[in-house]
Amino acid sequence: MKTDDIGPAGAVATAPAWRGVDDGWGRQAVDFATLSEPANCREYVAVHHRLGVGEPDRLLDVACGAGLAIELARARGASCAGIDASPRLVAVARDRSPDADIRVGDMHALPWADASFDVVTSFRGIWGTTPAAMAEIRRVLVPGGRVGLTVWGHVKKSPGAWALAPFRMADAAKVANQAAMVALGRPGAGEELLARTGFVDITRVTVPFVWEFPDPETFARALATTGPAYEAMQQVGEDHFLRAATEQARERVRDGLPLRAPIDVVGYLARTPEMVTA
Repeated sequence: MKTDDIGPAGAVATAPAWRGVDDGWGRQAVDFATLSEPANCREYVAVHHRLGVGEPDRLLDVACGAGLAIELARARGASCAGIDASPRLVAVARDRSPDADIRVGDMHALPWADASFDVVTSFRGIWGTTPAAMAEIRRVLVPGGRVGLTVWGHVKKSPGAWALAPFRMADAAKVANQAAMVALGRPGAGEELLARTGFVDITRVTVPFVWEFPDPETFARALATTGPAYEAMQQVGEDHFLRAATEQARERVRDGLPLRAPIDVVGYLARTPEMVTA
């Protein structure tokens, strides 16, 4: 669901780069869908609620990954489509929602006509390194259409920052790129991008996000399914990554309670201008 600019839902930096996303995000698609993605439910439900998703909305989820957000939007009555760069994650998404129009492709060249959707969402799939995707999102929205995006916020000050620390085992260039990716969470950054792309009524909101796991081993296994983990494993090897993540999580074990990592996630809600009539 991501790109060589790795981040959780399938961002794409350039046309050739998006085809490599499956290496990082799709190689453990089943583990991602069952161990990692369910922790995103708070985020998905909160944004759908704020957007008022329901019948008869036509909704597109960009960087849809394994399609859990699509499944939840369909439960609210929306007619759904999705796109992701990982064929293996798209296979899971199609299995979950066989009636949805879910495609493998580049979010910088969405394969739908202008004004095809009432709502577009993207859950940590648009990054500071992929701002051009917003123009395509605006193109496929109807006049007055709604958009909801989420991005990582102030991760370092989050109580659950420890859960992302293993990603820093990647080489220095990739760690620096990860920092550039999360830049849209900085104050004013997302608002400026949406305004520049032609969106109006832009609102920044706090989105609930918590990772919870039963034990350190499950945490490490879930973390290993993500793109940033793949970058770290390219540097230190999978066994070392899993051991380090497991040991770090052991320091957070609480008797009778799950491992819990609340992380700051920022949401942006906006809409396209209404059509002006003479």
